[in-house]
Amino acid sequence: MTDYYHNNYKEYHEKTFSIDPSSFLEPFVKRLAPGASVLDVGCGSGRDLLWLKRRGFDVTGFERSPGLAALARENSGCKVIEGDFESFDFSSLSFNAFLASGSLVHVPHERLPAVISSITKSLSRQKSSSHHETSWSQFHKGGSAYISLKQGQGTLTDEDGRVFYFWSDEDLRNLFDNQGFKVIDCSRSASAVNSKDLWLGYVMRR
Repeated sequence: MTDYYHNNYKEYHEKTFSIDPSSFLEPFVKRLAPGASVLDVGCGSGRDLLWLKRRGFDVTGFERSPGLAALARENSGCKVIEGDFESFDFSSLSFNAFLASGSLVHVPHERLPAVISSITKSLSRQKSSSHHETSWSQFHKGGSAYISLKQGQGTLTDEDGRVFYFWSDEDLRNLFDNQGFKVIDCSRSASAVNSKDLWLGYVMRR
């Protein structure tokens, strides 16, 4: 599983890049101020980066696979940081928001709290300017996030050797609450790749 996205980045790009992310990104971005800075953790080949950029957001990608990172830069024209989110120092970054759209699905249950805590360090705690001192300001002060994970129990290893970790809504809400996040929007949807898979998506703020 470790090298799947390194070795199969072109195949992964072909399977996922054409999927329209509007259904889960619209609820996320409508809580962001115009031009907000966003970190896309596990950006793949840049599908969501491009979508966000076209809507005027200041977006940066983060990707472990060099092949996917290169495709993301080419497809979106955005900066993409290469690194492993389990070891990268996110406190060196400063963003208004981050998203992890399906990218944390291979993180073991016991390690996910530490990973989210680490990524959350990328959120800026600076107050917004007077120009945006409206309902948007609360999201600037604490930061906002979108995270999606698969619904279910236990784990599943697919034919490519990738291990998927499943979650219940209750367990995720407890996890997010312990991380200092408040869930403000939640969705449950079938996967565009495999309709048998259900995704739980959460828009949150701190």
